[in-house]
Amino acid sequence: MRGQRRYRGVYLFPNMLTAANLLAGTYAVLCSFQGRLKEAAVAILVAAFFDGVDGKVARLTRASSRFGTEFDSLCDAVSFGVAPAVLFFSWGLGHYRIGWLAAFLYVTCGALRLARFNSRGGGTNRYFQGLPIPAAGCLVATFLLFSHRLGLQPQGHPIMLSAILYALSFLMVSTLPYPSFKEAEPFKRKPFSTLVGAILLMVVMLAEFQVSLFLLSLLYVSIGPIKGLSKAMQRVHREVPR
Repeated sequence: MRGQRRYRGVYLFPNMLTAANLLAGTYAVLCSFQGRLKEAAVAILVAAFFDGVDGKVARLTRASSRFGTEFDSLCDAVSFGVAPAVLFFSWGLGHYRIGWLAAFLYVTCGALRLARFNSRGGGTNRYFQGLPIPAAGCLVATFLLFSHRLGLQPQGHPIMLSAILYALSFLMVSTLPYPSFKEAEPFKRKPFSTLVGAILLMVVMLAEFQVSLFLLSLLYVSIGPIKGLSKAMQRVHREVPR
């Protein structure tokens, strides 16, 4: 009827996956408060899995919506903003002013990153502007697992933990390009060598799972600074008179 508001529903399955992301992030926060830090780190990685899957499902099923985008961002703010900050705070920053300031800056820059992303309609199909907050959260989580695997005890080194949060904060609000992998099509035919490489990667990851996850996270986080430095060097090289 004219004048009657039309009810617009929401897509159930993608948003349930997003809710699973939030569930894992909330669990990570609670585990951090209880001192179960390894469980908290694993929960953040589980949240990252659901965060990656919900977007893929939404695009494949053409179930993307403005509601889903906003819901996803709010969940990401908890799972990859608040949860990693609380994890580091509980791990070794709780007794230092520099620690809670680093945690606050990390959460704030993560929220700014999400707000910028939404206000500009998202990134391109190939690149994000600035480090995505899920990647930042995964680096925090995998660094804890990596440290436990090697027997490192950074509780007495708050400057190191703070430096990691400060660096991630800067990268999130920077304009450095990061690949989005949105155009990746895993269900299409690939060369045989790709299958062999994937199997070898799987074997290496299973052999040293905690170390491999951290190195992969660190590699992705390093892409932005490497690209930025490369462009700066090319610019200087062009401007230098011959």
